[in-house]
Amino acid sequence: MLNLIVAGVMVVLTFTIHFIGLVGLSAFLRQRGVHPVNLKSVFGQGVSILFVVISLFALHSIQIWAYAFAYLALGQFEGIEPALYFSTSAFTTVGFGDVLPHDDWRMLGAAEAANGFLLIGWSTAFLVAVTARVRAFEADIERLDD
Repeated sequence: MLNLIVAGVMVVLTFTIHFIGLVGLSAFLRQRGVHPVNLKSVFGQGVSILFVVISLFALHSIQIWAYAFAYLALGQFEGIEPALYFSTSAFTTVGFGDVLPHDDWRMLGAAEAANGFLLIGWSTAFLVAVTARVRAFEADIERLDD
């Protein structure tokens, strides 16, 4: 039962981090006027999209580290490197299986995999929405040129 409680807390924590991160990223892009749709040059749009991708990677890194620290707090790994390695492997659903938590905490790893799958999907949807707006903006400009 403790496994499910910890997993639930971690899911809520990582979803909250992700939500706040995406809202903050959106606000930053709008306030600074650096949303790709507001930029006229292809280079500027590219840099803006690259910034979004790096920001999404940073969000996922924070979430992976949160799980790694949870594994350490639960005494599942001897140090940060194996905890971080396992967390990254689970979060990305790669699941190498060469480093594992004790049997009584395997469900936390499974919950992290499901959590990571959803969060990576959410990031993908966000990135597609950003780039789709750029393409729609470019299509509008092309129509004006004709």
